[in-house]
Amino acid sequence: MFSVETLATFVVAAFVMVVIPGPTVLFTIGRAMALGRMGGFLSILGTALGSIVLVVAVALGVGTVVAQSIVLFTVVKVLGAGYLVFLGIQAIRHRKDAAAATAGAPQKRSGARLLGEGFVVGVTNPKSIAFFLAILPQFVDLHAGSVPMQLFVLGAIVVAIGVSCDAVWVLLASGAREWFGRSPRRLEVMSATGGGLMIGLGAFLLVWSEKPAAA
Repeated sequence: MFSVETLATFVVAAFVMVVIPGPTVLFTIGRAMALGRMGGFLSILGTALGSIVLVVAVALGVGTVVAQSIVLFTVVKVLGAGYLVFLGIQAIRHRKDAAAATAGAPQKRSGARLLGEGFVVGVTNPKSIAFFLAILPQFVDLHAGSVPMQLFVLGAIVVAIGVSCDAVWVLLASGAREWFGRSPRRLEVMSATGGGLMIGLGAFLLVWSEKPAAA
């Protein structure tokens, strides 16, 4: 379906785009700092599932409609940004619960809830929308088989790279959280910092004016 050269070039381009800190990276760091390693990994899985939905949408052409509509793209951006602010506020409000969880108290958030929250962030991530719509079509060969399938495969590669990189961020951030966890007060500060990161990210996305190019 793809030549070796095309695939190698795409992987390099995707890796460069993924490692540049964006909504998913900052969200992942914030979640790992606020909720710990398991919370971070469940958030990664949730954002990956949301990203897969975007990949399928782009592959089927639905994403093009969003890209060509300023209103729809703005709605997606505002909803995603607002949700991040909400999660950040929740992390700050419940920072004492995070400290108690480290001390042995049960975690109040279910795995399904963490997955769902990550999914919402992933499916409304404007950076992913822009990347999938602007970059993926550049590597499609109209004479190499099904275009939707090519788009899906390329998108799946991006998601896989993203999950791998985000896992590293989770380990680093949760490691810092565990160090701070030796003092409940320091852990409260760490959890609040993670919430602050998400609030700042949401505020940034609200004023981010970039609109993706149409596929």
